[in-house]
Amino acid sequence: MALFYTFIIEMADIIHLLPDLVANQIAAGEVVQRPASVVKELLENTIDSGATEVKLIIKESGKMLIQVTDNGCGMSERDARMCFERHATSKIQKSDDLLQIRTLGFRGEALASIASIAHVELKTKRLDDEIGTSVQVEGTVFKEQSPVNCQNGSSISVKNLFYNVPARRNFLKSNTLELKYIIEEFFRVALVNPHVSFTFYNHDKTQFKVPPGNLKQRIVNLFGTSYNQRLIPVEQHTDLVNISGFIGKPEFAKKTRGEQYFFTNGRFMKSPYLHHAIEGAFKELIPHDSLPSYFIYMEVDPQTIDVNIHPTKTEINFQDTKSIYAILHAAVKQSIGKFNISPTIDFDVENSLNLTPLAPNQQIEQPVIKVNPDYNPFEKKTEPQSKFSFSQSSRQDVRGWNDFYANSQKNNQENLPIQHSTDFPEQSFGAEVANANQFRKISIQIQQSFILTYTKTGVIVIDQQHAHERILYENFSETQQNSESTGQHQLFPQTVNLSPDNAAFYLEWKDYFTEIGFDINDFGNGSFVIHAFPFHISPSDPVGFFESVLEGLKSPGGENKLNQRQILAKTLAKKLAVKRGRSLQHEEIEALIENLFACKVPELSPDGKPTMVIMSFDDLYKKFKIY
Repeated sequence: MALFYTFIIEMADIIHLLPDLVANQIAAGEVVQRPASVVKELLENTIDSGATEVKLIIKESGKMLIQVTDNGCGMSERDARMCFERHATSKIQKSDDLLQIRTLGFRGEALASIASIAHVELKTKRLDDEIGTSVQVEGTVFKEQSPVNCQNGSSISVKNLFYNVPARRNFLKSNTLELKYIIEEFFRVALVNPHVSFTFYNHDKTQFKVPPGNLKQRIVNLFGTSYNQRLIPVEQHTDLVNISGFIGKPEFAKKTRGEQYFFTNGRFMKSPYLHHAIEGAFKELIPHDSLPSYFIYMEVDPQTIDVNIHPTKTEINFQDTKSIYAILHAAVKQSIGKFNISPTIDFDVENSLNLTPLAPNQQIEQPVIKVNPDYNPFEKKTEPQSKFSFSQSSRQDVRGWNDFYANSQKNNQENLPIQHSTDFPEQSFGAEVANANQFRKISIQIQQSFILTYTKTGVIVIDQQHAHERILYENFSETQQNSESTGQHQLFPQTVNLSPDNAAFYLEWKDYFTEIGFDINDFGNGSFVIHAFPFHISPSDPVGFFESVLEGLKSPGGENKLNQRQILAKTLAKKLAVKRGRSLQHEEIEALIENLFACKVPELSPDGKPTMVIMSFDDLYKKFKIY
């Protein structure tokens, strides 16, 4: 019993409060995932301050420096100190305020979380103050607070992000990808605040400079002057929701994501459900693999939404989502029809009445109906005999058919060039596949999806899509490993316009595209000219194909060079492979089988799915109970 009480006493005080540094770093894990998260928080604070001019300066994609300067209301000496405390905010006074949120940066732990993982310096001054305040914080430790001579508004510098959390810093992506994420956050804030002037500096160079204006001017300034002719306005006002904004014309739909924006009460949000409403309105107007552009702004009663369901506040719950879905779908449909995007039928003119006038002295003849008097509807027609038939005594016929089949296949095999692989692995896959070219007698396509053939030991059913993916994947991988390949140049080079984030994403992969045979020149402002494709590729729509490849590359993958090469090779193989449902000629079937058996790993697609199923003759005998 004494030992039991001793254990209780020793275990009594095991719960304690976390130190502020640890608590802030845990909160930072939710709020600050990468440099773009810091940019988002700081830009939203400038909007809440009433700023009309905002400057964003970054170095090393935000890892070295993120600085945001505004001409907003500024802060007093006490507020400059208090804003770094946890749960400190100027927007929330009571719990009921959480149901009527109309501001952006109301989460009080944002600055405290940022300061816990970086070196932060704040300079701020109110309009009526003669002198401003400077505060320096390093890892939640206040280093200095002093008066400073500065402009009206606030300037926050965040240096050496994740300096005291090296594991988080090591998990950051390359500078190009981190810049892409920062551009995305910059666009989300700039698009919903067209009245504010924004300037974005990257390594002392102006990346974006957008003056104040209306919404359409802001879209054009960010995405390019070509959008002046691409946009259609959307407008719908109801008691439940007010919808405004722009959609892109169907002919300008792209195969890449990045130009789909929803905003609710001035806040960017993601909503696959509402995205489906817009996709449905564009149905049959754009290809199935293309995406419409849209910039949709919704105003609803703050009490009917919940913006706190996600740490980054990019998801919103609506009380009546189904009604908003229907209203949005109808509004987009109405805009498409109103601006004559959908095909229309003119009922005012009847084309059948457009008769050629009669020539002078031409007589009108009564039409004559010709009737066959010998026609008998009850007479039975003799059906044509089938070209191939089997008689009841078919043993001799079948023997003759076998002789004909063997001779014809022998002739075909002598005429067809067969490729053999000398380094084919014959471990668990079996020698029957390695020697398939020697024993294959016939190959046919089934359901326009599968290829049936056989070897000396069994029957093989090949999935034509998975098989072609494997062939192309190994071809592209070989090209990359050997050396930089020279592609086939286009007679008429194509120009593709990418959004800034997609342009930054392509630059991350540019070297790998060049290795595989692409020749693409950067013309600036998101414009790229495609001069050459690899020899394996001859797309009918070069721009669409290039955009679809970029979209496919956005799937998660490793960051080392080998993995990126594999991801690019796999993406190209999946885009170019013959799909199920396509009819193949006999020569194509033979070439696909021979190239598949020459692969190093013929039994699996690049995704690890089987390319073929083998059934031995022994299994067939057992299934038919011949044994």
